[in-house]
Amino acid sequence: MKMSMLFPLVLLILGSYKLAAATVRPEFIVHNEQWLIDYLDDVSATYPHITHLYSIGKSVNGNDLWVLAIGESPTEHILLRPEVKYVGNIHGNEVVSRELLIQLIHYLVDGYGQNKTITRLLNTTRIHFLVSMNPDGFAVATQPDCMGIRGRANARHYDLNRNFPDYFVTNLVELQPESRAVINWLKSLQFILSGTLHGGVMVVNYPYDNLPGGRISRAYSRSPDDDVFIHLAKTYSYAHSTMHYGHPCPRDDDFFPDGIVNGAAWYLVSGSMQDYNYIFAGCMDLTLEVSCCKYPADDQIESHWNDNKDSLFRLLTQVHLGVKGIVLTPDKEPIYNASVDVVGRSHVQWTTSLGEFWRILLPGTYTLEVTAYGYKSVSYSLDLTAKTGKSTEDSDVKRTDISVWPDNAQNIALLEITLMESTGEAVASKDRGLSSSVAGQSLNVCLIICCFLWSSTRMLLLAK
Repeated sequence: MKMSMLFPLVLLILGSYKLAAATVRPEFIVHNEQWLIDYLDDVSATYPHITHLYSIGKSVNGNDLWVLAIGESPTEHILLRPEVKYVGNIHGNEVVSRELLIQLIHYLVDGYGQNKTITRLLNTTRIHFLVSMNPDGFAVATQPDCMGIRGRANARHYDLNRNFPDYFVTNLVELQPESRAVINWLKSLQFILSGTLHGGVMVVNYPYDNLPGGRISRAYSRSPDDDVFIHLAKTYSYAHSTMHYGHPCPRDDDFFPDGIVNGAAWYLVSGSMQDYNYIFAGCMDLTLEVSCCKYPADDQIESHWNDNKDSLFRLLTQVHLGVKGIVLTPDKEPIYNASVDVVGRSHVQWTTSLGEFWRILLPGTYTLEVTAYGYKSVSYSLDLTAKTGKSTEDSDVKRTDISVWPDNAQNIALLEITLMESTGEAVASKDRGLSSSVAGQSLNVCLIICCFLWSSTRMLLLAK
């Protein structure tokens, strides 16, 4: 064989080897930080069409806080396509969190185009993975250590889950680089749903974590979206093999009915990232306690993945429940920072620069109130239990990014909401004439109201 023919053949073989190596499942062990960086870089290079690797900032010791985005459009936001995230290793010694996210990353990129459930999720959602929020703490943690605190805090000995601005009391703790990076990240993207992974117990904790007035006695602290948070928490706990039993850790005296707990009813936390996400950033965040042992031996990692895999996936699908839409001027221009209020829920969402908003809601009847400075308000009643509108199989919406989960929720109603200037009349019409192009995709819908047909199972079964 001529050398001129041999060289391209060698390149072809090497290229095929790199692709095969990148798609091999990571070992079920605790990986060090350099391995994690190399792995994320390799995944990004191998799957550039569905992944994007970026840093949101640096830790105290100068380590990058790497985020891997996965989706059909990994580098750009698609109009009305929800952004979701998972954050691991906020406590450096709680390492199961990072290993679960490493395995989930592989599961998604390896299944895209092969598994229709995974493909559907990634075609309708952009998922961001901050695998390690506290690499400095992880660097000094020791294995095995089920209940210790070495490595829990960052390099300056601050607990990052007590380091965020708090709505109920003034948090005087100095803001750390890792927390500041996450806050700036939340300002750069409108996340809708999030999970922050912890370890040391198995339960899903939901807002609020704190109580008004600096109270020190624990008590249930109900958020305006308490029913939705309970649904999200149960979605995770009941997909888990043992969490929903409520007492999965033998040494733990606590009992958690359904495997879930309100944060402040469990114990009070000031400055939690969960409450900050929900109150200040409009993102519904859950604290996912995923293992009884914080830093277990390597031979336990695979069982934790098997226990949590379905839960991690199903929680992501819940971002497609409720209502989402665009608020427009009479000239079809999006209105930034309009308030979208669900009457009876004192938690206002604000529209993005593209006029978008999302609200995760359960089946029921609601009234939306949309308000913007200089415009007359619009009220609209929603019935999220009725079977209304065209089937998604027949509707124009099928050609957009819309996807309703679970599979038996097939019907949506379409409505355009236009705000008139305060001297004019408020308008709510069914005109679907909007044509807006964002990230190369043309959409013909302004407000999408997802109406669900609820079954006893409620959840999409994960294709194996």
